[in-house]
Amino acid sequence: MIRKTLFATVGIAAVATAALAGTGKKDIVDTAVSAGSFETLVAAVQAAGLVDTLKGDGPFTVFAPTDEAFAALPEGTVESLLLPENKDQLTAILTYHVVPGKVMSTDLQDDMEATTVQGEAVTIDLDDGVKVEEATVVSADIETSNGVIHVIDKVILPETSS
Repeated sequence: MIRKTLFATVGIAAVATAALAGTGKKDIVDTAVSAGSFETLVAAVQAAGLVDTLKGDGPFTVFAPTDEAFAALPEGTVESLLLPENKDQLTAILTYHVVPGKVMSTDLQDDMEATTVQGEAVTIDLDDGVKVEEATVVSADIETSNGVIHVIDKVILPETSS
């Protein structure tokens, strides 16, 4: 049950329901798809089977790495993670980027920890801009119908992903 909740939070899927369509805001997945700079993240969410989760009610806070962040990983990493036999590892990495609830930038405190859907905590540092672990938040508070997206410049990895 907890694992399903975590997957739902991490998955960035794309199709607003009829009820949400009336609000004028797209869900997390649709927002990521329409932005055009999260193609790798969306492909990973699809490969991990998290689209329906991230299209769910939420609310979710997603620290979304850009395509450039994924491209900075060692050569072959993304392709390897997208293989069916690595689905569990991919899911763990993706859910590490999702926090249950809607956490806006104004809710952040220096050195706070937030437990991710994956189960491990991420540390937020406000000393030099806003950092989540070693990733810098480059765009914050992108509101969606089921949560919020904060764009980050690196893929963050849980200790248990290796």
